[in-house]
Amino acid sequence: MGLTLPVPRCFSPDRLRCFGPLLVALVGPLVLPLPWSTTAAAQAFPQGSPLVRQSFVAEAVRRSGPAVVTIETERTLAAASGSSTAGPLDDPNLRRFFGMPPAAQPGPRKLRGQGSGVIFQAQGLLLTNAHVVEGSTRVTVGLRDGQRVEGQVVGLDPVTDLAVVRLARSGPWPVAPLGNSDALQVGEWAIAVGNPYGLDQTVTLGIISSLNRSASKLGLANKRLDLIQTDAAINPGNSGGPLLNADGEVIGINTLVRTGPGAGLGFAIPINRARSIANEIVATGKVIHPMIGVSLNGLPVGPGGQPQPGALVVNVLESGPAARSGVKSGDVIVAVEGRIVRTPSEVIAAVEASGVGRPLILGLLRAGRPLQLKVLPGEWGQAP
Repeated sequence: MGLTLPVPRCFSPDRLRCFGPLLVALVGPLVLPLPWSTTAAAQAFPQGSPLVRQSFVAEAVRRSGPAVVTIETERTLAAASGSSTAGPLDDPNLRRFFGMPPAAQPGPRKLRGQGSGVIFQAQGLLLTNAHVVEGSTRVTVGLRDGQRVEGQVVGLDPVTDLAVVRLARSGPWPVAPLGNSDALQVGEWAIAVGNPYGLDQTVTLGIISSLNRSASKLGLANKRLDLIQTDAAINPGNSGGPLLNADGEVIGINTLVRTGPGAGLGFAIPINRARSIANEIVATGKVIHPMIGVSLNGLPVGPGGQPQPGALVVNVLESGPAARSGVKSGDVIVAVEGRIVRTPSEVIAAVEASGVGRPLILGLLRAGRPLQLKVLPGEWGQAP
């Protein structure tokens, strides 16, 4: 015959009061004497105990939350081309008679959007996604304290989906501390802060699910990114907001959420990469990315079940730097400047670090035979 215990209803905010009787039934009155009171809880779990101290999430958001902003954008769309001759159904009286809505007026239209951002310099510089502000004719930044300030786009980089916006008024402004994304480990806490669906200062909690997720494997072939994967909820409107660690430091810029199969997976740009891109944008107003003009894939798993090192050249841009140097589809890049590369991401990182116009020595395997070729990287986006 099994033991039946009364289970209290647990809707009280005082969880200890709720579960006290159950614990007594399980452990005995010598451990938790009845009645279970707040005083007894304080004696059993003194100040500083994990059960009574403030949530680390609340403390992290308190540290960086004031620097998280809403970004409202306005884009002007040109009028649709076509005949400007009015038809019979454009007559307002006729449309009113038939209960039809008024005809659309010719001329440019305004499209409004919204995203998030985070202030990273007290002078009023903030980071966000390029897709949040790209093509905007007006940017308005909303702060947590209710201020609304005009923003000026300093520059943006579609390749990494990052942009820098400057607040038009002088500060000082609240600043979020930046962390070190190179030190992240899978399983660490991740806190996403932003304004999904226009709901200001929304906070979600998860963990770092994975690191170095290639943007190309997520279907973003025109992006040059290795992303942080998190299960902290990221929704439309979170774009450009920060991903925080348990200390309230910014470790990433939220940029992407997976829909359809695998929905619920979010991705963020590592803050070390974002900081480097932001510094270049502030210094020059743009970002130059070297490229050699190849599409790469990882190699299939080898006989031992381990991925083979190297990057397979799937396609070569006609008249691009690699094509001019003799690189062919089917070649396997195994080294750049004498350093072994194991993945396509490592090849891209080596090219990115080289700069435009600086020769690179590629170590290749062609039909199993080693080969070295010198390639002169060009600028991403420039016609060969």
